[in-house]
Amino acid sequence: MHTVAIIPARGGSKGLKNKNIHPVAGMPLLAWTVRQALESRQIDKVFVSTDDRGISEVAKNYGAEVIERPAEFSGDKSSSESALVHAVSVIESDYHLPLDTVVFLQATSPLRKPDDIDRALEHFRAEGSDSLISVTRADDLTIWESGGGEWKSVNFDYRNRGMRQDRQPQFIENGSIYIFKPEILSRCGNRIGGKMSVYIMEFWQTWEIDTLEEIDLIEYYLFRKNLVFQETGRKNP
Repeated sequence: MHTVAIIPARGGSKGLKNKNIHPVAGMPLLAWTVRQALESRQIDKVFVSTDDRGISEVAKNYGAEVIERPAEFSGDKSSSESALVHAVSVIESDYHLPLDTVVFLQATSPLRKPDDIDRALEHFRAEGSDSLISVTRADDLTIWESGGGEWKSVNFDYRNRGMRQDRQPQFIENGSIYIFKPEILSRCGNRIGGKMSVYIMEFWQTWEIDTLEEIDLIEYYLFRKNLVFQETGRKNP
């Protein structure tokens, strides 16, 4: 049985054109996640699911296998789950790899420390989990929502704020790492299901790239946290 990484990366992007291959700290954005997955000691093969030739070329150049995603799974309203279901099917049928565990990584969330993927996998297995999501702790976020013409405090009571450290901890799904057993995806139609666990990351790892402005923020942390590869460029498969 095998553990594989799947990185969905379609060509269309509303907020930032060609987002998945936009230059970020010396490499295309997608390349950061491909290289991080290839550095994992526990991942047997890395796949990029895409409908875009440019993304496909970047993926291959940096050492990933490419799964050509059909148009029906590549539209603006297509879910990540549809791409994952297709990718798992191709991996099992065309590559003849029986899968035990799937690591789903989003290219837009490259702020991963070198051991994050392996530590998340270790936690997933130690907990006997069926699915796992990465999260960051929302220590000092006070969230409001508007409904019916009124503003309401969501995750705290503004009339009785109390001390921050006394509040029940809450967490943000940061979209960096998802792990699941293939049968969960087929049974639940979702990356999350069965016995779920979480892998806690640091708050600065909450940020992801959706707009041009966020690239500056991501680049700051990539350099500030010493996450830049020693030699930016291609990695041999």
